[in-house]
Amino acid sequence: MTQVRRSITDIDGLRVGHHTCAGRPTGCTVILSDRPFAAGVDVRGGAPGSRELELLRPENSVGRVDAIFLAGGSAYGLEAAAGIMRWLEERGRGFAAGEVRVPIVCGAILFDLQLGDGRIRPDAAAGYAAAQSAAGGPVGEGNVGAGAGATVGKMFGPARAMRGGLGSWSVERPDGLKVGALAAVNSFGDVVDPGSGRILAGARTPDGRGLADSMRALHRGDEVPPPFAGNTLIAVVATNADLSKSGCTRVARMAQDALARCIRPAHMPCDGDTVFALGTGTLEHAVDAGTVGALAADVLAVAIIRGVRAATAWGGCPSMHDLA
Repeated sequence: MTQVRRSITDIDGLRVGHHTCAGRPTGCTVILSDRPFAAGVDVRGGAPGSRELELLRPENSVGRVDAIFLAGGSAYGLEAAAGIMRWLEERGRGFAAGEVRVPIVCGAILFDLQLGDGRIRPDAAAGYAAAQSAAGGPVGEGNVGAGAGATVGKMFGPARAMRGGLGSWSVERPDGLKVGALAAVNSFGDVVDPGSGRILAGARTPDGRGLADSMRALHRGDEVPPPFAGNTLIAVVATNADLSKSGCTRVARMAQDALARCIRPAHMPCDGDTVFALGTGTLEHAVDAGTVGALAADVLAVAIIRGVRAATAWGGCPSMHDLA
């Protein structure tokens, strides 16, 4: 695991916590704030796994969210939310419902059950531990938290995939506007440097020593197996701008451009590509959602690349550095 200071925690008030499970690479990651925040979401993949997404629709009643989490473990990983809710409830967070508080916790999961013992996955205790560890300092990158079991390039099946991971990045304009991103990169497609077009990690050749180039294989009409179902990129982009739910939804939609720039192919029926956007509202002057969304796409693209660069090999699945 590496740590980066220029990350999503540069957004005022945001904290990130990871829990990485023992026994096999999987875990969860939570994004918390000092106070509830506006949020939106955009889903482009055909096989998403998620929690409390419907309440993020702009026309629905709940206006603020207490936490967003990303987790491995496929649908089992959604259990992490229960631990995050308990941690928040103990601190009096959530909307008032009579004498109790109900924390609003949204999240999405990725499939990593093919690595090691799939009976080990994030649970409520993992979610609680991630929330307990949340801090505003440097964010761990690579195979940690939700990115612990991430893999990429599965057009020819998981046996020819490479390691993905968790990455983060942020930018700040001279006027104080900040935009950050956190991404767990577990895509079906190859991960490509958008500047050079070079494949960084992806499906490997049959001998495992080179890159197969998934898009070139599609153009040639190469025979490929039925699509492996366990893929997705899940991410959070954040800003200190004061955005409505509708504005956050627009930012999330625009941030999805990063996937098209960095992942080939992206948004497949077997992906679950999901991007959350949140606004803390601490910036004193107004900034439109379009400006934030354009910056979010750039920042998320960097976070995606960083997640792959920080990954390490596990159990015969190499990282990009092992093929260099």
